[in-house]
Amino acid sequence: MSGGIRQHPGPHHHRRRRGDGLCAAFMTVLMVLLSLSPAHAAAPTDRWHTLERQWFDTVGMAEGLPHSITTALAEDRDGLLWIGTMGGLARYDGYHMRVFEQASATATGLPDTYVRTLLALPDGGLLVGTNAGGLTRFDPQTGQFHNYPVGAGGTGSRKIYALSPDGDHGVWVATDSGLDRLDLRNDRIEPIPTGGEAAPRDFTVYQDRSGNVWLGNNKGLFVRYAGSADFVRPPHPAGVVDQILRSEIWAVREDAEGRLWVGSVQMGTLYREADGSWRMVPGFSGYAGEAQQATVRDFLEVAPNRMWIATDGDGIVTYSPGDISTRVIAQDTSLPSSLPGNTVRALLLGQAGNVWAATDLGAARSNASANIAFSLLPAADPAHSLSNPNVRSVYVDASGRIWLGMAVGGIDIIDPVDATVRHLRLDGKQARRDVQSLSEAPDGSIWVGTQGLARIDPVTLTLKGSILPELDGGPVLSLLRLGPYMLIGTYNGAYRYDTRNGQLIHYGHVANQPDSLGSDTVHQIVRVGTSIWYATNNGISIARDPLQTSGFVNLARREGDSGSLPQNLVDSIAVDTRGRIWVGTLGGLAMLPNGDASPWRFQRFGMEAGLVNDKITALLPDDNGNVWVSTSNGISVVDGNSLRIRNLGIRDGRHIVSYIYAAAARAPDDTLLFGGLGGLTVVRPLRYRTDVPQAPLRFTNALADGHPLPLPADHGTLALSASQRSLRVDFALLDYQAQQETDYSYRMDGFDSDWIDVPKGTLPSAIYTNLPHGQYVLHLRAVPRGLHAHTVESQLDIYVAPLWYETLWARLLGIVLALALVVLLVHLRTLYLRHSATQLQAQIDAHTRELLAANRRLDLLASTDELTGVSNRRRFLELAEGVRCDASSMPACIALLDLDRFKLVNDEHGHLAGDAVLRTAAGVICQQLRTGDLVGRYGGEELVLCLPNDTSEQAMAVAERIRSKLRSTLIRHEGRAISITVSIGVAELRPGESMNSWLSRADAALYESKHHGRNRCTLAS
Repeated sequence: MSGGIRQHPGPHHHRRRRGDGLCAAFMTVLMVLLSLSPAHAAAPTDRWHTLERQWFDTVGMAEGLPHSITTALAEDRDGLLWIGTMGGLARYDGYHMRVFEQASATATGLPDTYVRTLLALPDGGLLVGTNAGGLTRFDPQTGQFHNYPVGAGGTGSRKIYALSPDGDHGVWVATDSGLDRLDLRNDRIEPIPTGGEAAPRDFTVYQDRSGNVWLGNNKGLFVRYAGSADFVRPPHPAGVVDQILRSEIWAVREDAEGRLWVGSVQMGTLYREADGSWRMVPGFSGYAGEAQQATVRDFLEVAPNRMWIATDGDGIVTYSPGDISTRVIAQDTSLPSSLPGNTVRALLLGQAGNVWAATDLGAARSNASANIAFSLLPAADPAHSLSNPNVRSVYVDASGRIWLGMAVGGIDIIDPVDATVRHLRLDGKQARRDVQSLSEAPDGSIWVGTQGLARIDPVTLTLKGSILPELDGGPVLSLLRLGPYMLIGTYNGAYRYDTRNGQLIHYGHVANQPDSLGSDTVHQIVRVGTSIWYATNNGISIARDPLQTSGFVNLARREGDSGSLPQNLVDSIAVDTRGRIWVGTLGGLAMLPNGDASPWRFQRFGMEAGLVNDKITALLPDDNGNVWVSTSNGISVVDGNSLRIRNLGIRDGRHIVSYIYAAAARAPDDTLLFGGLGGLTVVRPLRYRTDVPQAPLRFTNALADGHPLPLPADHGTLALSASQRSLRVDFALLDYQAQQETDYSYRMDGFDSDWIDVPKGTLPSAIYTNLPHGQYVLHLRAVPRGLHAHTVESQLDIYVAPLWYETLWARLLGIVLALALVVLLVHLRTLYLRHSATQLQAQIDAHTRELLAANRRLDLLASTDELTGVSNRRRFLELAEGVRCDASSMPACIALLDLDRFKLVNDEHGHLAGDAVLRTAAGVICQQLRTGDLVGRYGGEELVLCLPNDTSEQAMAVAERIRSKLRSTLIRHEGRAISITVSIGVAELRPGESMNSWLSRADAALYESKHHGRNRCTLAS
């Protein structure tokens, strides 16, 4: 975790240094003896404690705070955070910020925007003490403030310094003019006499578990013991303790062990044991030499026997009783995750395990329960931080020292004795080259794989570069000590170096030789039992004889074989406590349940099984049989029993998101170290807890038609008026952590058919428009990710009132009126229908007659050619077919007539003239026919005749009359005379002849007339 850390040494503190092995052993024994002494019984035994930095997330003006200077903190009954500032009060749920500012002439609000102190009340309300506006109380049912008077019946001053519950439905109020008590049952305030010696300016008040009331003011510390009415000075020794207790006291707090902690304006802090004895804090009690200490503003016990002390200018001083020194959590401008400011006015431990600090640059939050993992980063304190953020390799030597290969030629060494960090840097040809691998050689020296190989003396830490010139040409990716040998993996195959005689043997991949090394790129070399496994770009190569350079057993991915590797680029191999072999590839995780035993059948795990990513970078088993897996963007853990995969999240302390292949190692205390692009992640599996506080999922704000609504108490109903049909409900999982790792959804019974997911990056809100009136239940769901991933659900009853016409009585009245209207309408309609029936029958009779006449007209129109007035072709053929069928014993003839050169008439005189010619011709023809003869328009300028009972001679005579009459007819159109002639073909019906054949013979005769000069009649043969 991050945050600036300084040491405040006590009088017996000394700095340990690494010397030779004897000195190190002596120092280790000395530390053990010191840890057994009573004065150090409470000292932390975690060697990472000094390196662990508190990681803070800041809530500032960018998140909606009205002012950057935060002054007070409180968490109400529902888990909502209240932040007092110099510019107003804010309520925050981790996503939404609601700001309360000074009251206007027409609105109820704060009496003053400078908030000095806050106290959450059991009913869900809040007491607010201001700098110049007195005391006010927030009512959660109405969302408004009730301001208490100042003077008679109210507080003694407008400046409120502190509030503390009295354990009996009341609150102690420390003001600039003395001490008051507020009775919450009747909202009455009464002044409390403090005696002559106690000053009227009271800065802090606190009632301990025994009922004693402690008062800090500008004359020191006073107490009113339980059962007494007088404030007196508590017994204490002379000297520095007396000086502190007679100075201005600004903070008093009791811890879980009954110690009373007292903070002063300029002389630091001290504490009183439960037996009444007083203890000073090393380096932070009394003046710091001749200089004043920073003002103590607040105390917070963040863990058993671990106290945080908020100061005005020195950040947060942390101390555990019995320690020989304090630590300081301060702002580090090089770390965005450090405390944002060193002036801390208030501290708060939230219900979900968050520690909040009110600073001059916003409210800072640190997850006190996220101690499974923390990040070691570069910082302003080089002795306890990294040299740069890119950790390329990790190695733990035989003495427990942790070696970190860094980018650009850096090497950091974490000493397990004093938890300090030493920084080395490569020079020469290897300067500014990334350190890809590290290992301990047989002589105890540390070999450094970079662009070639370097070596570090384990005692003097002197560097020697280019120890094997043959390897200077490329990066050394992996190193493994094997007895007197060093195995070396590169991009150019593998090497075996004999440290006894300097013999260097190279071996690699040989084309068309299946038992050679799988690839020349060797990412990692691992001992598995008595075998050596090489992780390469083309799978795994297994050497049964550790010294062999050929004859490898190669395992690779086989398409369609689910028991083979998921992908061929292998970068990490590990063996867990059960002998199972785990393999990390660029395409997922694989496991051999039976270890190094043929046939090798892998069980695969990928993102579908829960991994945060399929690109595996490193594997580390822990002592419990679990396997921790780093990927390109996270860390997962595979449960050794169930093989269930969980992902390490921000809530667990993981803040680095990118990890490098094979950059991982396990420390002797089962701490797991993962290097990444951003720092070193330290994972402590033994700190995994199942009792992490579970935060509630709460409705935090409601708006109807854009106007805020008071939220109901538990199991209450959110009521909307009849005119309010648009609703927005804000909600949040009140752990204030890892917003990007929390998935939200909601569903309203009776309205939504399924859960509606809240899009990533948006505020969790349920929005509905045009809600019909009725009863609803709004269900919420939050799924926080991480090792403690779980599902949290909540619900809210909602009632939408009906409009007047939607009420039950209005609907019943409407039904009665509708029924009466129906009866009346039925009666009136019956009368109307009877009258109409008579009229309708008469109309039907008249319409029937008209319809018959119309049908006759339509039939005539449908069978008559519109231009000539004779039958159309369809009608003519129907009638002619009747003649043909009846002509079994009587003759019958058909004549086809075609007006000669009719196209010239249309071309020279126009189509209207042509129409006139056709009409005239049809009229002439009809004049020459008998009753019973049929005439029709066959098409275009063609006409057709059917002459029943006529022989061919009779038909030819009729045809000649028609031809002669047409020849002599002169047609006038628009003043011009038009003469016409006609060609005719006549055919007599043969017995049994079809209509088509009959017409075809007539048509052939017509063709003969046309062919022989037109204006003639021809009888068909």
